[in-house]
Amino acid sequence: MAPRAHWLFGDQLGPHFLDPRHHGPDRRAPVVMIEARSVLRRRRFHRAKAHLLLSAMRHRAAELGDRVVYVQADTYREGLAEAVGEGPVTVCHPTSRRALELVRSLPAVEVLPARGFLVGQDAFADWAAGHTGGRTRLEDFYRWVRTGHDLLMDGDEPAGGRWNLDHDNREPPPRTARTLGAPGPWRPAEDEIDERVRHDLDRWERDGTVSFVGRDGPRGFPATRREALASLRHFITHRLPGFGPHEDAMLAADPVMSHSLLSAPLNLGLLHPADCVDRAERAWRDGAAPLNSVEGFIRQIAGWREYVWHLYWHFGEDYRSRNALGHTAPLPEWFLELDADALTARCLSTVLAQVRDTGWTHHIPRLMVLGSRALQDGWDPAAVTDWFHRCFVDGYDWVMLPNVVGMSQYADGGLMTTKPYTSGGAYISRMSDLCGPCAYRPQERTGERACPYTTGYWAFLHRHRERLSHNHRMARVVGGLDRLADLPQVLEQAAARGDTPP
Repeated sequence: MAPRAHWLFGDQLGPHFLDPRHHGPDRRAPVVMIEARSVLRRRRFHRAKAHLLLSAMRHRAAELGDRVVYVQADTYREGLAEAVGEGPVTVCHPTSRRALELVRSLPAVEVLPARGFLVGQDAFADWAAGHTGGRTRLEDFYRWVRTGHDLLMDGDEPAGGRWNLDHDNREPPPRTARTLGAPGPWRPAEDEIDERVRHDLDRWERDGTVSFVGRDGPRGFPATRREALASLRHFITHRLPGFGPHEDAMLAADPVMSHSLLSAPLNLGLLHPADCVDRAERAWRDGAAPLNSVEGFIRQIAGWREYVWHLYWHFGEDYRSRNALGHTAPLPEWFLELDADALTARCLSTVLAQVRDTGWTHHIPRLMVLGSRALQDGWDPAAVTDWFHRCFVDGYDWVMLPNVVGMSQYADGGLMTTKPYTSGGAYISRMSDLCGPCAYRPQERTGERACPYTTGYWAFLHRHRERLSHNHRMARVVGGLDRLADLPQVLEQAAARGDTPP
């Protein structure tokens, strides 16, 4: 009997999705891949994101050769019908609820277990069930993953005697330095597949069938397994040693700093997280990278990335509509259009330009510049989530829903994090070089030179004073409102700003 065909989604492109072991597809199974134009019509994605996804899919199809049936169709349903008719198909558990609902609605499709993560969904469910009151905090999860996978462990104890080296990894950037001086990140060379993808995207835009935001410069991220491994090797050898200390810092002329840029190939399925954490640990044990850098990197992948994936499913579909703070303001046009040139605040203009030009920034600009602005101004968290999903090359529903609703916008009221993550301009000034040439002063709350983040921070605390005064991590700063003699003027300035670019 001929084996059933196996369907690969565009974020399931690594070899582990075709591995027949552990309930995988038959090793002789023909492979189905579908470009569904409806996906690009549904949202205005970043042009670089669309380019990367289609390039990666077409490169994978070229690698698979005669084994693959590659279909360009309007919808997934139409593409699957063209590829296999009514024949049976297997597919690994998709990464979004919408895709999972689709494949489960198709009678001839069998859904195999999820792949591409260190922790299985059943194992996470058992772990979460063991925590009374539903308390599923990152630190507890991270220690459990480290122990269960023997990551950075010396017997039963964490390597170096501490689980968490965050204290060593929060240094501001070196004073007067324009860059960290780290070796540059690995970058790919485009080929004829990229050229055809760009030609197709241009044609579809001219036809008016799709519309994008952002710019599509030379492809900046891996589109093949070979490229992804090259990028990983380059990071481990040249950039991991200096990653840790300044991982929370920002420099205007050095947006990448020592970050790995591996989130995009990880989220395309080109890398397995074990590829990354195992090589990082080996670098430390070989004396090639310090423990704080290695622990910080492993925490991002084996801790945060795994945690976000499982919370996406654990919290349920109604998590999407959480809005504990009652924020309903629409996203301003300059934000939707990535119009960095409309802005005066240098931090926001710089970061938004990075998103416009590359579809990427590291986690601190996302959280403390973009997300903080949205939180302070009370933008609708569902719209903010959609924006992050569309505008980042590594953005997928499972990635952005917990990151934005829970971490960035505190819209879940504390299910995921213990406090809102926002600050005045002083934090940005301390952790970056973005404030020096800015027209605004981070220490000023009112007046022409008032920093919009400082004004917005105090206005946010005042707006949610009652709720936040009962939060043990926020009560002290909320109490500071009573010491602001100019609070009425601060609130007036914040209210007057409205949709005006800062």
